[in-house]
Amino acid sequence: MEVTIHPISGVQHEAEIQVSGNELQPLLDRAYEKYRKKVEIKGFRKGKAPLDMIKRLYGPAIEHESLDDAADTFYKQAMQERNIRPIGQPKLVDMNLKDDKSFWFKIAYETRPEIKLTKYKGITAEKPVHTIAEEEVQAEIEYLRRANSTSAEVNAVTDEHHVVIGDVQELDDASMPLIGRKSPGVRFVLFDTGVPLEIRSALANAEVGGAYKATFTTQHGDHSHLTAITITPTKIEKVVLPVFDDDLVKKITKDKVATTEEFLSNLRADLARYWDEQSERRVHDAVADEIVRSHEFDVPESLVESYLDAFLEDVKNRSRDRQLPKGFDTSKFREESRATAVWQAKWMLLKEAISEKEGIGVTDEDMEKLASAEAGRTGIDKARLLQYYKSSGSAAERLLSEKILVFLRSGAEVMEVPQQPAKEKLARV
Repeated sequence: MEVTIHPISGVQHEAEIQVSGNELQPLLDRAYEKYRKKVEIKGFRKGKAPLDMIKRLYGPAIEHESLDDAADTFYKQAMQERNIRPIGQPKLVDMNLKDDKSFWFKIAYETRPEIKLTKYKGITAEKPVHTIAEEEVQAEIEYLRRANSTSAEVNAVTDEHHVVIGDVQELDDASMPLIGRKSPGVRFVLFDTGVPLEIRSALANAEVGGAYKATFTTQHGDHSHLTAITITPTKIEKVVLPVFDDDLVKKITKDKVATTEEFLSNLRADLARYWDEQSERRVHDAVADEIVRSHEFDVPESLVESYLDAFLEDVKNRSRDRQLPKGFDTSKFREESRATAVWQAKWMLLKEAISEKEGIGVTDEDMEKLASAEAGRTGIDKARLLQYYKSSGSAAERLLSEKILVFLRSGAEVMEVPQQPAKEKLARV
């Protein structure tokens, strides 16, 4: 077997492989025999026809069908003999079987790039420091009160603590009803800031049976337009918030906390822990981004495509039926997500390089600690978790990534900077 490697880029290559007839013949013989076992020829029992007859009748077709497998076999042999570790799926570019049964083919493949690590220690990063404001604490209490509220049917809205259920009719530019654009029983929670302000304002004093017009801006992809609707309330509910007291605290925590004082102390600690985790994530992101930015190398297209496939799968998993939304533009999504996929692929390759250079790996002790922690949290037997983690590989990958980030964080120059109070709320479970 003669092999010539043609570099196309730092990660793309073509292998030109020439195989003699003597080398190819054993593979062809196996193909003949495989076909012989399933073919039926008049005058012979199934699988018992002479091999010469099989070759005479079906030889060219059998040879043609077996060439892909032959190319794959010799390609893998060539890679193994040269200690080349391709990634992704190779692509057969061209092939030719000559009369003397010598076989020539060209196959394209990708490899990991050679990465020369430069700047990955002593990275400068900012850590936002968030001071918990009393408004955040009160917002959390309000959120919990609403989550544990009751409702009573009323005839009119008197404040924001109401829910309006009504029929919605979309209007044209002349304020005339659009045929087929009526939606019955639409629910509007007036204290939900996700509801357009124009709608909340229009329903501020709504009564059952009335009609209330609202005009607001809707966003569709990269463009927006005005939408006009009329809402006819069919039902209004008054949201009754419970008093924040010891009884509510006991209900929320299932009797794990008995007093509002203890609950507030825990809440402030949770908020502080949440913002500290967010700040550390910002540090890690900044360090990773600087390392990726500081290293230029070719990224294998197969890795980029695998990340894009994973992004699409994530979109599916977030939907109720595990399918892409109707009308989802897959091509546009992949195009818009490509920069992120390239970044993710580069970061993965850089982490591998740093792990190898610094001798960072995952030990049995690391796996034991993870299994112990997760067993206590999930209630699953530690031995079962440990067996799963060792077999799946995902746990080892996660642990290695965390260890690399800890290593990089320990060598980074972190500057704390005050952060403005955020408007987002802490999601509590």
